[in-house]
Amino acid sequence: MTFAKKIAAGAGATGLALFAALPAWAQEAAAAAPEPVVDKGDTAWMMMSTVLVLAMILPGLALFYGGLTRTKNMLSTMTQIGALACLAMIVWVCYGYGLAFGPEGNAFIAWGKFFLAGVTPDSLADTFSDGFKLPEYVFISFQMTFAAITLALVIGATVERMKFSAALVFGLIWLTIVYFPIAHMVWAAGGFLFEGGMFGTELPAALDFAGGTVVHINAGVSALVASLILGKRIGYQKEIMAPHSLTLTMVGTGLLWVGWFGFNAGSALEANGSAALAMINTFVATASAGLFWMIAEKVAGHKPSALGFCSGIIAGLVAVTPAAGNSGPFGAIVLGAVASLICFYAVTVLKPKLGYDDALDAFGIHGIGGIVGAIGTGIVYAPSLGGPGGDDFAMGPQIATQIIAVIVAIVWAVIGTTIAVYIAKALTGLRVSEEVEREGLDLGEHGERAYNI
Repeated sequence: MTFAKKIAAGAGATGLALFAALPAWAQEAAAAAPEPVVDKGDTAWMMMSTVLVLAMILPGLALFYGGLTRTKNMLSTMTQIGALACLAMIVWVCYGYGLAFGPEGNAFIAWGKFFLAGVTPDSLADTFSDGFKLPEYVFISFQMTFAAITLALVIGATVERMKFSAALVFGLIWLTIVYFPIAHMVWAAGGFLFEGGMFGTELPAALDFAGGTVVHINAGVSALVASLILGKRIGYQKEIMAPHSLTLTMVGTGLLWVGWFGFNAGSALEANGSAALAMINTFVATASAGLFWMIAEKVAGHKPSALGFCSGIIAGLVAVTPAAGNSGPFGAIVLGAVASLICFYAVTVLKPKLGYDDALDAFGIHGIGGIVGAIGTGIVYAPSLGGPGGDDFAMGPQIATQIIAVIVAIVWAVIGTTIAVYIAKALTGLRVSEEVEREGLDLGEHGERAYNI
């Protein structure tokens, strides 16, 4: 739609009168302005990316997390993931999209377009190239899957003891006061971390290509807080709580890796060179991390394990998420290796030493890996290291911005998650009874078994 048509459509006769009052040169320039083009190739790619992210949740994350639990809690884990993803989708179209990407707002939250008011099949959303746009419904759907998987990741720390009803209440509150504001701050125009010049300084904007802060630090830190308030599982560090099916966990890992290409390369919002860079980085950072986790196991005196391989793969995917389009391939390889080693230490040394019950290592991999990836992005973005930063890139200020983004995400997640958990506790009781926990949540909460043997 040209400038003239926009005025006419938006203001009727008054708009036409205003247009007629413009100087002749301005009228010609406005009339000659090209209409935005909906690129069918970009649109098709983004629709496919959206479906790939959905596959990360169901069945990817459901199988990954489900295989890591004990047999008696397999279905409850998968059901919580599926139900929370559905909850996030409904909340997103009701008011989540408006709070994160609404047309009005401030540095911390947006508003408008609640219940998708004003959005039609003809509505357009900007991409990163001038003159090209996406159907807004595609952008809404793509971002909706991010909200869904982020909430589902949090449950990895609380499985085997949290009530199904508590998980739903927690999810509703958490999305509202934690996820939507952080998504706005990092990814929306006017957001606190999206814009440069934070705190009146000349610091650049934060770099988060596909969700290092919004998804992984947010989910990982929230998972730790929720697990601490919820308390340890009965028998934790006294009974064997080994994964019941590493086969399913391996299948889930593969599906997560495949789906992550939609997550990372899709965040370019176009089928272009930036998406291609994100694609190769998602390959090589992940491969590096998977190998280095098993090397760390060997150095630590253990056998290289399937569980270690899967953990390394996820750690690499987490770390490269903020750097996917912000790093060269060799920077991504180093970032994946470093994140894998640090996450290995967090899971095998730090967690046992501190004694917290992060059941499926949501904090140890997503929280820690997200922090490493977010800060590391400020390094690998440098053109001298093969990154896409311009000639004016300054590493020091960018790293400072990345650290600020990490701190903001952590503080916001801690405060918001604490509020959400205690509201859920007041309304539902939060934790299942000792009898249900010992029997298993599959039967106690859902009346069914994963395996009838």
